[in-house]
Amino acid sequence: MRTDTEIKMAGFELLSKNLGMVEAERFIALIQREKFDYTKWRENLLNGLSGEDISKRAMEFQETLKPTQSTTK
Repeated sequence: MRTDTEIKMAGFELLSKNLGMVEAERFIALIQREKFDYTKWRENLLNGLSGEDISKRAMEFQETLKPTQSTTK
């Protein structure tokens, strides 16, 4: 099991990679500033979507993670 510090570092690394350093810090500031219940947010995140819709969104997101193919060799 990872320590709290390791989890925080991994989380910030993911945020920074996907949002950039400035927006990652802004995200953290927004979360700290607001009364935010992550569990309630997650309960409603996919509300009303079918399993097929969730799967389609997951596959579309996965496509965005693939590196773009270079046409030069």
